[in-house]
Amino acid sequence: MSSFVLVPGAGGNASYWSRLVAELERRGHVAIAVDLPEDDPSLDLADWAALVDAATPSGEEAVGVFQSLGGFLAPLVRSPLRAIVLLNAMIPVPGESPDEWWGATGSGEAMRAADLAAGRDPEFDLERHFFHDLDDEGRAVVFAETPREPSSTAMASKAEFTRWPDVPTHVLAGRDDRFFPVDFQRRVAHDRLGRDVDEVRGGHLVAVSNPAAVAERLAAYAGS
Repeated sequence: MSSFVLVPGAGGNASYWSRLVAELERRGHVAIAVDLPEDDPSLDLADWAALVDAATPSGEEAVGVFQSLGGFLAPLVRSPLRAIVLLNAMIPVPGESPDEWWGATGSGEAMRAADLAAGRDPEFDLERHFFHDLDDEGRAVVFAETPREPSSTAMASKAEFTRWPDVPTHVLAGRDDRFFPVDFQRRVAHDRLGRDVDEVRGGHLVAVSNPAAVAERLAAYAGS
């Protein structure tokens, strides 16, 4: 049995993880979904990371799973982790803010290039880029709670760390992600962490659209 601490991306709602929690628990694991009040302007990235620390069980090393914007918290969490999994995640460098990440990585250009190559309208659209692989039940999961818009305070705050944590780090990408195309994720993971990328079928919200495959990968990482 392993413990997993699940850190959401933009929106911050723990309910995002409900399908994955069920899959992990069905396999005999413990899954803790963290809720982040991302719209609170008094909180910055360090405060979010402290909330992750508070939710992490003491006395054992859990696997931290960081989705999308949650990737910025992976190097800031102080609780000892058995492994880090970056799921369709933003991967920061020391001293970078989320606001700076977009331009530094060229994410917008990568998304546009992938859309044009696939014959899609490159104008950003929530339905086309986030919800394209969700069924009605998956959409209900996403909208179970009102998403919280990340505050400008947190988006402008710097990720204050000097080096990536010295624990096994895995990068897991949805091969159908239209927001962070998988080729883009491969480049960023290689350039910033020197890591390869594992893939599962699914888009940016893959923990909702394909939770069984994500759970299988997480269990394998925990056991490796």
